[in-house]
Amino acid sequence: MRINQAMCHIRAGGIFLAILACLLTVRMAEALAQSPGNIEQNFANSLTAMPSENLAASGAFYVPVYSSVSMSQGRLRADFSVTLSVHNASETKPLVLKRIAYFDTSGKMVESYLKSPVALKSFATIEVFIAASDVRGGTGANFVVDWAATGEIAEPAVEALMVGSVGPGHYAFISQGRPIKIVGKN
Repeated sequence: MRINQAMCHIRAGGIFLAILACLLTVRMAEALAQSPGNIEQNFANSLTAMPSENLAASGAFYVPVYSSVSMSQGRLRADFSVTLSVHNASETKPLVLKRIAYFDTSGKMVESYLKSPVALKSFATIEVFIAASDVRGGTGANFVVDWAATGEIAEPAVEALMVGSVGPGHYAFISQGRPIKIVGKN
């Protein structure tokens, strides 16, 4: 009888440890995906050496994203994962990314994803992933991406993909980055 009890405790302990290991694995993957500064590691094959020439051209993109969306006249909130993608559209020149910053609905910076500028190879892409469980951005979240190049370059393509589900339905939509331009008196 004591052997049977011991076996039950061993099985229960093993199941508990297996569940705990699965939960830790999921949380670690989310933490790694969300951690700022991982672009250099996660996308090492997309990066190249920083150009030694002067950075003569520069620009910025504003990308509206939605980590949460209000539904049913504000009574329901749907949470979405967000993947920001920055594509170097140039076939010949590296694209220098100076800043990738994530802001919440109130305009407060939530995360900065670059420790220092990085150079993206021709036609290469990098991504920033925000898990659906990370709702810090809220319904009016956005990214700002500052870029530069040594001279004339094809404008980068910057967009975000949001994916989530509400009940049995699954939803995905994109938001294209808009170049930040100064406007005013003519």
